[in-house]
Amino acid sequence: MEVTRLFDILDRYKEIKPNQEIALSYKREGQWINYSLDDYITKTNYISSGLLSIGVKKGDRIAIISSSRPEYNMIDMGIMQIGAITVPIYPTISADDYNYILNHAEISYVFSEGEELLRKIESILPTVPSIKGIYTFKDRGRHKYLAELLELGESQYEAKKAEIEKIKTSIGEDDTACIIYTSGTTGLPKGVMITHKNILMQVKVTAQIPADWSDTAFSFLPLCHAYEKLMVYMYQYRGMSIYYAESLGTITENIKEVNPTIMTCVPRVLEKIYDKIFSAGKKLPYAKRQIYYWAIKLALEYKKDLNPASAAIYKIADKLVYSKWREAIGGHFDTIVSGGAALQPRLAAFFTAIGMPIFEGYGLTETAPVIAVSTKEPDGLAFGTVGKPLRGVEVKLGPETNEIICRGDNVMKGYYKAPDLTAQVIDKDGWFHTGDTGRFTEAGQLVVTGRLKGIFKTSMGKYINPFVIEEKFSQSPFIDNIMVVGENQKFAAAIISPSFHFLKSWCKSHKIHYTSDAVIIEDERVKARINEEVKKYNQKLGETEKIKRITLVPEEWTVKNKLLTPTLKVKRPEIMNKYKEEIEKMFQ
Repeated sequence: MEVTRLFDILDRYKEIKPNQEIALSYKREGQWINYSLDDYITKTNYISSGLLSIGVKKGDRIAIISSSRPEYNMIDMGIMQIGAITVPIYPTISADDYNYILNHAEISYVFSEGEELLRKIESILPTVPSIKGIYTFKDRGRHKYLAELLELGESQYEAKKAEIEKIKTSIGEDDTACIIYTSGTTGLPKGVMITHKNILMQVKVTAQIPADWSDTAFSFLPLCHAYEKLMVYMYQYRGMSIYYAESLGTITENIKEVNPTIMTCVPRVLEKIYDKIFSAGKKLPYAKRQIYYWAIKLALEYKKDLNPASAAIYKIADKLVYSKWREAIGGHFDTIVSGGAALQPRLAAFFTAIGMPIFEGYGLTETAPVIAVSTKEPDGLAFGTVGKPLRGVEVKLGPETNEIICRGDNVMKGYYKAPDLTAQVIDKDGWFHTGDTGRFTEAGQLVVTGRLKGIFKTSMGKYINPFVIEEKFSQSPFIDNIMVVGENQKFAAAIISPSFHFLKSWCKSHKIHYTSDAVIIEDERVKARINEEVKKYNQKLGETEKIKRITLVPEEWTVKNKLLTPTLKVKRPEIMNKYKEEIEKMFQ
């Protein structure tokens, strides 16, 4: 059937999998809670009916602030079916950010999960006059809750059914489906208006990537992020069962239980899985340890097109080692899509070699979000690239700066209430300027090389692209996060947040007493070892790019302490401000 609005996906789902027993599932308190497709559709319709009954009108903005769970999908579809607009918001942002977004979007109703989050929203309610009510996911004794809305919707459904269908008919593919506020590394969040067409043109293309037998999706990234949001719509378009992780801490356990065939991921998660695999080998007896690390080295050097002799060696490694890793990790993966940040080529090679094929993508919230993605087509996958531009999306590089510029049905409608900001990024010919720099390989794959705004010039007149340097240094197991600095200085330096988990293990094996993170980074033996890492990765850089001085800091950089965005990107201005004195000392 023709799918032109996002809620049409449910009709298509019903057509291709009419008896789907598990459409959505999530784990709570040790139990998987399943919803059939009929449950999903029925509850979605009741939510639409309930929202109409409390006065929600076409064009109203409704916020969902929640972790990923089946009810999220039901509320989202229920909102869109009556022409209202979903505003997905991260559950991890500050009260100030909530205050700004809820006021800027003039939110009428909020769906909120969790007591702590609810208290944060309640604290700013007096300053957000547009809010008419809050719905919680369970009865918390002081607001309406979802079961009440469903009950109201069910009681009014027959009376509202014709109205729902009439509104659905009036909704076009160019209507705004959602407004996603960018997390942003600088400035106030911007509301990105995304249409049904923006997302669906990508759903239809990406739906061709998984194999026909791939039918079980696992999701642990937030649905408020454009990347995961797109993929979950695609899973439904394909008629897959979707399982949501219980928490970030239970991902490995949940994967083993679900045995998924497809999931999305961010590089940080893959890096942590690799680090655990690498560390596990240290406990093995000598002979087994040698085989174990031989297999790791082999996987890191994996090339896509193997000759028969090399393929035979990988088969041996798979039988001896890789098969055991897959069993330990879980899953029966056909596709793992990595996005949100650059993935180290060696990790893409590693996971593909061990039977967890990685397909990297690239885009922004403003492009809803895909600009390019790896595929199984000829020349569609090359480690170190984000694949070829998505079919239907034009991509070119700007003159002189090599800025990545794109045009197509994926480009946002604009920034909400900000035509001036929209005009700054979408030119008169419809080209969206990403602010990222890149290059194309001979085969036409796109390589993202950095951010225009992040590139700086030293006092010697040499340009430094910090992102390229940071990507190389992030390969070190000793480094959790790094930020390169040195604008208008004679050389490049770096602030480093070590991987304290790895450092504890290293200290133990070297009989170094570990008291605290703050104390250990002052230990001369630790400093010397991390300086060895700096020398190692400096060898891969040009003379002007080499890191001449470093400062180790005792804090992990997290979303909670506001040093990372919700998508785990480093907030450069915040880092510069927090470590201002340390940075100044490096250049004295």
